[in-house]
Amino acid sequence: MTSSVGTFSELTILYEKDFGVYLGQPGDEKGVLLPKKQVPAGAKAGDTVRVFLYKDSEDRVIATTREPLVTLEQPAVLTVRECTHIGAFLDWGLDKDLFMPFREQEGQVRRGDRVLVKLYIDRSERLCASMKVSSALTAAGNLYKEGDPVIGTVYSVNPKIGAFIAVNDRYFGLLPAQNMCAAYRPGDAFSGRVVRVRPDGKLDLGAEHPAYLQMEEDAKKVYAVIEDFGGVLPFGEKASPEVIKKEFQLSKAAFKRAVSCLLKTGKIKLSENSIEIIREEK
Repeated sequence: MTSSVGTFSELTILYEKDFGVYLGQPGDEKGVLLPKKQVPAGAKAGDTVRVFLYKDSEDRVIATTREPLVTLEQPAVLTVRECTHIGAFLDWGLDKDLFMPFREQEGQVRRGDRVLVKLYIDRSERLCASMKVSSALTAAGNLYKEGDPVIGTVYSVNPKIGAFIAVNDRYFGLLPAQNMCAAYRPGDAFSGRVVRVRPDGKLDLGAEHPAYLQMEEDAKKVYAVIEDFGGVLPFGEKASPEVIKKEFQLSKAAFKRAVSCLLKTGKIKLSENSIEIIREEK
């Protein structure tokens, strides 16, 4: 049989067993098992079936008529089902969960996280997942122009460079650090716009709104949170990025811009360890 794991194949039913049918090319002696519950109703020897090939829990090549959520050709966002001492296991729509080794992870993943991954074949010819998806992405070319809205998934973050975005989970995109209005981590969904199409077809991205509008929106968010604290925030501008992310869902840079906006409009006053709303005297 010439077909390999990770691919869809049109295979012929060679012979039947109580527990399923064996598939292959005409003339093959053994073939690969398609379990009984996967056999199309009425299928018989000689019929052709479209199947996906992978390895089962006993490391045997097996066929399925189900469509996996990720293929060798296209990255996809999958849910982490379990984290163990050897790596993570992801739900990819098949009976056996998809393994992702520690070395293929970007940052620490947790159960329930949704992460963008590509499929690859390891040295044992098993299908595994990797969050290092850049090799599976392509340049968008002329598919987008400046100002176009885009959606995608964060696949890597470098605080000095920015957040790397897989636009439409397929194309190279970068949200430069100076354009980041929130704290991102791999797996986060992104919604924004194209700022520039580079000569190589890769995309520079920005917030969904122009910077001045985004700053105003962030300022409203910060003001609302301070009000929730009774009008006095129990920390100042020097709070850690983790605290800011937890309370505001903003990056530290975006938080400082929002605070600056509120200061300029006279809505707050600062001290070293607090930020307080200025109430109008009646």
